Amino acid sequence: MRDTLRVQLWPLPTLGVLLAVVAGVGLPRLDERIGRNMPSWLQDYLFGGSADAARSVLTAIAGSLVTVTALTFSLTVLTLQLASSQFSPRLLRTFTADRYVQTTLALFLTTFTYALTVLRTVRTDEDRQTEFVPHVSVTVAFVLTLASVLGLVLFLSHLAREIRIETMMNSVHSAADRTLHRILAEKQDRADGDPAAGSPPAAPPEPPANALTLTVGSSGFLTFVDEEALLKAAVEADALVLIDRCPGSSLIAGTPMGAVWPRTGEPFSPGTPTRLAEGVRDAVRTGGERTDLQDIAFGLRQLTDIAAKALSPGINDPTTAIHALSHSSALLCELAHRDLGPRLLRDDHQQVRVVLRRPDLQDLLDLAVEQPLRYGAAEPAVLTRITMLLRELAWSSTPDQHPPITAALTRLRSTIDAQDLHATEHFRLTKLTERVDEALAGRWPHGRRH
Repeated sequence: MRDTLRVQLWPLPTLGVLLAVVAGVGLPRLDERIGRNMPSWLQDYLFGGSADAARSVLTAIAGSLVTVTALTFSLTVLTLQLASSQFSPRLLRTFTADRYVQTTLALFLTTFTYALTVLRTVRTDEDRQTEFVPHVSVTVAFVLTLASVLGLVLFLSHLAREIRIETMMNSVHSAADRTLHRILAEKQDRADGDPAAGSPPAAPPEPPANALTLTVGSSGFLTFVDEEALLKAAVEADALVLIDRCPGSSLIAGTPMGAVWPRTGEPFSPGTPTRLAEGVRDAVRTGGERTDLQDIAFGLRQLTDIAAKALSPGINDPTTAIHALSHSSALLCELAHRDLGPRLLRDDHQQVRVVLRRPDLQDLLDLAVEQPLRYGAAEPAVLTRITMLLRELAWSSTPDQHPPITAALTRLRSTIDAQDLHATEHFRLTKLTERVDEALAGRWPHGRRH
């Protein structure tokens, strides 16, 4: 729920409108109680006009803020459309989750609502009532207007920076980096590049032939797995649970998503499989779109979308694709230092009860490289950057992680050989692929890995 609200535009503006109504009702009452019984030095800083002047000021504030809010909303929608059509629809979450945009809209709507609410309390002699001018309230409206003007200037500056593709990719990279640091622990078996240092992780249990199949409760993308609820359901049923679908996977209701079997090998008691299946379905949440809450591959998916879109004939922007591959390379090198194996949940006795599948380096590398390699096969600059990506990843990985890099290198060489490239370009790319072999062997041109 918190993640859903974080990427919505309405929560902060709605809160601002509610606070504005409260302040617009409460401050005029405070004005009535205080009256002119306030220090003279303070009165000099407050609004000092008549009731007609107060109404004019508040009317002007309310009218202008409606226009400014409409302009801000239009610019925001235009930016969302640009990001969706030219870069990737998956980037829309980056804009809707932008606190700067949410706060600016909240400030404008708060000022507008506050001015209208205070306006209803201003009374003149023509109203056949005692004249009342809420000096403090009108002054607060003026201050909010000045803040809104400043907010508009800062918003335009922020928007001009945010629509640049470099800023978008930096935002995606930062979000993906936060996700993998939150979800994945550092590898414990790395010591100066030696995978033999330390004890290898225990292999997760495999489901037996008589394991019961777990099916998906509702269709959508796997967005969140409640690990505590899943572990509790497994312990109560004295069972082992395997979820073999990763966060970000597309799930279809009624199809298998894992298996469950008794921990002791004895058959389940009557009713236990049904209760366990219901508990698992409640713990596995689906949604209409992918999120970065637990999906460590979502950032790479966004970057790959940017690269693929940039390489389309309608856009033809290989430089953007190269920059996206640079961000993908940095994420892959960081992921190589993380524990990408299945996540094992243990009970109080340190017995494995739940196995959660996660993407391995093979899955992540294929995600980052396959589409750019296919769509950029005829562009030497893109092939060069993919080669450098494999070289950088080879240097950052351990020998047990080399097979997927070697397989990707084989595909890259086949792609290079299949292209009608100039002899000079073909020779240069061939030499670069040899540098990947050197990095896999722990060698760089100016030295060796220690």
